[in-house]
Amino acid sequence: MKEEKIIKELNKEINKDKKEYIGAIVLGLNDALIEITGTLAGLTLALQNSKIIAVVGLITGISASLSMSASEYLSIKSEKTKNKPIKSAFYTGFVYLLTVLLLILPYLLLKNVYYSLTLTLIIALIIIFIFTYYISVKRNYSFKKRFFDMLLIWLGVATISFIFGYLIRMVFGVEI
Repeated sequence: MKEEKIIKELNKEINKDKKEYIGAIVLGLNDALIEITGTLAGLTLALQNSKIIAVVGLITGISASLSMSASEYLSIKSEKTKNKPIKSAFYTGFVYLLTVLLLILPYLLLKNVYYSLTLTLIIALIIIFIFTYYISVKRNYSFKKRFFDMLLIWLGVATISFIFGYLIRMVFGVEI
C-alpha cells in the first residue's frame, strides 16, 4: 500500500514538473532541432562522409547541450522564478542531447550522406509534429499555426545551412 502511494506521489511530481518545466523542454528541443539539423545539413554537403558528419555532429551537439544547460541555469537563476535552476538546466540539456542522438543516428547507420540527411529530416519532422501536437493539446494552442511556424523556421535554417555547406566546401576546396 505504501508503495502505491509513493508511486502516485511520484507520478504527481512528474506531471507537475512537465507543466512547470515545459519551457525548458521546449527550449532544448527546438534549439536542438534547428541547430543540429542545420549543422548536419551543412556538414552533409561540406564533408560528404557519414562517419565524420556523425562525429562532428555529436561533438557539436554535446557542446551545445552543455551550453544550453548553462544558459538555462543562469537565465532561471536571474529571473527568480519558482523553477529550480538546476532542474530546469537538466531538462533543457537532456532533451537537447536526446534530440541530437536521434538526429545523428542515420549518419551512424547509413553510408550514403543524402539518405542520412533525408532520414534525419524525417525524424526531425516527426519530432516537430509529435511535440507540437502535445503542446497544442496541453496548452490549448492552435496546432496548425504552431506546427507551420516551427516547420518554416526549421526548414529555413536547414536550407540556409545546406547552401552554406556547399559554398564553404567550394571556397575551401574540401574533398573527403
